[in-house]
Amino acid sequence: MSYTHCIGTRRYQFEGLRTLLARASPLRSGDLLAGVAAQDAQERVAAQMCLAELPLSQFLAEAIVPYETDEVTRLIVDRHDATAFAPVSHLTVGDFRNWLLGDAADAATLKALAPGLTPEMVAAVSKLCRVQDLVLIARKCQVVTRFRGTIGLPGRLATRLQPNHPTDDRSGIAASLLDGLLHGSGDAVIGINPATDNVAQVVRLLHTLDDIISGYQIPTQSCVLTHVTNTLQAIERGAPVDLVFQSIGGTQVTNASFGINLALLGQARQAALALQRGAHFGDGVQGSHVMYFETGQGSALSSGAHHGCDQQTIEARAYAVARAFDPLLVNTVVGFIGPEYLYNGKQIIRAGLEDHFCGKLLGVPMGCDVCYTNHAEADSDDMDALLTLLCAAGCNFVMGVPGADDIMLNYQSTSFHDALAMRHILGLRASPEFEAWLQKMEIFAPGDQSRLVNHFPPMLLGAVRSLERA
Repeated sequence: MSYTHCIGTRRYQFEGLRTLLARASPLRSGDLLAGVAAQDAQERVAAQMCLAELPLSQFLAEAIVPYETDEVTRLIVDRHDATAFAPVSHLTVGDFRNWLLGDAADAATLKALAPGLTPEMVAAVSKLCRVQDLVLIARKCQVVTRFRGTIGLPGRLATRLQPNHPTDDRSGIAASLLDGLLHGSGDAVIGINPATDNVAQVVRLLHTLDDIISGYQIPTQSCVLTHVTNTLQAIERGAPVDLVFQSIGGTQVTNASFGINLALLGQARQAALALQRGAHFGDGVQGSHVMYFETGQGSALSSGAHHGCDQQTIEARAYAVARAFDPLLVNTVVGFIGPEYLYNGKQIIRAGLEDHFCGKLLGVPMGCDVCYTNHAEADSDDMDALLTLLCAAGCNFVMGVPGADDIMLNYQSTSFHDALAMRHILGLRASPEFEAWLQKMEIFAPGDQSRLVNHFPPMLLGAVRSLERA
C-alpha cells in the first residue's frame, strides 16, 4: 500500500508501512547506514504528518515483516487482544498521542490497554512525541514484577549491581559487590557478565553470588549473563539459577543470530520456574518472574535482519518477544552497540526515552543501561541528562557499575552514586524489601529512605573478612 502527503506543492510518497515508519523516525546514524532514513528534515516531517493521520487499525492489516516467514510477527499477530484494543481502535496515530497525553489515560487504563497494542503502534506514536511527551506518558505506565523483591512500584528506583571483572576474579567481583551494596545498589539484580563464558565458569559464579545472597539474606536475585543454553546446562548441573538471561531482537533472523528461538526461551522459562527459587526470605511468597532480557537499537541491522525497517521499530518488536515470557526485567542497553547506530548524545538520549516509552506501553518492565562506548560523540553530561529524564519517566531500574566504568566490557554506564543522586533529587526509593534490608544492615540510616550511615555497617564486617580470605 502507498501513502502520500503534500507539503506545499511537493508531494511525498511512501511505499508501504515500513517505509512510512522509517521515514518518520527521528534522525539516527543506524537508519542512515541502512538506507531507510528520510532524505531530509522536510521529508521526515511529511512522513510524520502522514503517520499522524493513519488509523491504528492499519497496523493490524499490514505487516512490516512477513507473517509467513517470521515467528515474531506471528507472535504479535496471534496474541493480539482485540477486546483490549477496542477502546482506541477508532483512533489515528495522532489522535492516540493526544489521548495518551490526556487524563483519561491513567495507570489502570494503560495496563488494561497494553495487550491490545502492537509494537508497530507504539513505535509509530513515539515518532510523533516530543521528549516531554515520552516522559509524561511513560510515567503513567506501571509494570510491577517480583522475584525475591518487588520492582516497578511508583516512586521506586531499583538498580542492577554489575560487579564485572576482566578475569572473573572472585575477590574483585566481591569487592565491587560490597561497594555496590554499601551504596544501596542491587535490588533489581546482582548480574555478572562473565569474562569466560563456559558452563563451568557460569556455575562457579552462580554459587559465588548465591553464597552472598543467601548468607546475608539479601532480598534480591542473581544472574550470570550467559547464553540461555549455558544456563539450561547449569540448571541440569544443579546450579542455583535465579534468573535466565538472554539478548533478544525484534525479528526471527535477529534471534537466530543470537542462537535462539521462541521455543527455546519457553523451555528455559519453564526450567527456571521449576526451581521455585523466588520466595523472599521469611515470607514464603513465590515470585514468578524468572526471565531477564536485554535489547538494543541496531542489533537487527548488524545481523542483516532488519527487513528494510528502521531500528527503533524493530527494537519495539523485541519487547513483544519479552512480553510473551513474563520477565522480571527488560533492559535496553541503549548506547552499547556504538555510534554506527546511535551517533551522539542527542541520538542516545532520544533512543533511550523511546525504548522505555514503547516497552512500558506494551506492558514490559523496562529498565535502561544509560551508556555509551568510548568512540561515540557522547559524554557523562549526556548520560546525566538521560538518566534524569528516565527516572522522571518512572524507569524501573538502571545500572550500578563501580565508577560508571565497566572494566570488563569497556564502556561507560552509570555508577552507584548516580542512582543515589536520582533517589535524592527525585524522592525515589529502593524496592521495599531491599530498603528494609538496607536499614536492618545499617547501610541506610534507620527510618530514612536513602541516607547512608557515616560509619561502616558492623553487620557487614563478616563480608569484609570473607573478602580478605578470598
